Order: sequence, then C-alpha cells, then structure tokens
Amino acid sequence: MKRREFLGAVSASALVALLPSGAFALTDAQAKSLVDKAVADINKVISSGKSLNSMIRDFERIFVKYADVPVIARSALGADARRASSAQLSAYTKAFQSYIARKYGKRFEEFVGGHIEVKDARKVKSFHEVQSIATLRGEAPFSVNFLVSDKSGKPRFFDMIIEGISLRLSEKEEIGAMLDKRKGNIDLLTQDLKKAG
Repeated sequence: MKRREFLGAVSASALVALLPSGAFALTDAQAKSLVDKAVADINKVISSGKSLNSMIRDFERIFVKYADVPVIARSALGADARRASSAQLSAYTKAFQSYIARKYGKRFEEFVGGHIEVKDARKVKSFHEVQSIATLRGEAPFSVNFLVSDKSGKPRFFDMIIEGISLRLSEKEEIGAMLDKRKGNIDLLTQDLKKAG
C-alpha cells in the first residue's frame, strides 16, 4: 500500500455524512483499541510466511472484522448506490470486499520484514482518527491513519488515510470509472469486481 496506489485527496470530515446516525459515546481509547487489534492481526499475517493467496484470504477476514465495509462500499459507489436494490447492493458489497482484499492484499509481499505501529488517537468532529506509522524495508516510514466511528452500532474504521490520501475516495474514483465503462450497469460492475484487483 504505497502512496502511488492512491489518487486524489479530499477532507475526510466530509465523508462522515454517509455514516448512519445513532452513534454511541466512542472514546479515543476504544478507537485506538480497535485499530491496535486490527494492526496486530495485519502484522501477524505479514510475518506468517503464508502464501500470497492465503494472506489475501486472511486480509479479507480482517477487513470484514474491523472495517465498516457497507459504508466504504456505498461511498465507493457514490450516488449510484441510491438507485441500487437491496439485493444489488448486497451482492455489490460482497464483491467489493473481495476486490479490496485482492487489490491491497497483493501489497503484503512488500510489507514482509516491515510492520505497522499504532501511535495515538484523537477525536475529530464526530469520529476518531487513530494515527499509525508503517515501516517497509528500504523505505522511509509513512503515516497510515484510521478513521473510526461507531455510527453503525459498533466501532469500525470507515477510511484509511495514507500520507494524507483517502483510500475510500481513491476507490470512489476507481469504482466510478469502472461503472462508467459499463454504462452505469451495477450488475455488470459487480460481476467484474469478482475478478478485479
């Protein structure tokens, strides 16, 4: 997950409007604890010595466990999510999570011998930003910040900001371009996402 993987940057606070209402009193400590656990699981996969395909499967499980996948998937689909049926949205979300796992899981080989270290957490408006540092072999350390909310009912991260660039907004560009090529057909997009990444 190097910085060249991410295109465009928009303020993360603007993304919060997509989250459901009804948040509980999430604390900095709870947000940091979520990311501590996610990063521990990621570091475990990095150092596991497993095959790339096994690491990708593990990464998908981690993504589903700690990320607010429905919110990230809807955000990537943008305004087109409003015209999708429940069945279409469900199928698209499942395909999207596997696509993300393949796309970013393939970067794990670059992380072998490296690690991610969680540093601190702070409240930003209605969510919490958990700051961490990623260190890869032969590269200068770089920031990876997780945006965490409990507006979906339990603490989950809804974006990752790598060197100031939003993963969720980068994927919105990618998914938007893919949907345009398919003339707005969400079913075709879903089918192609099953093979993409």
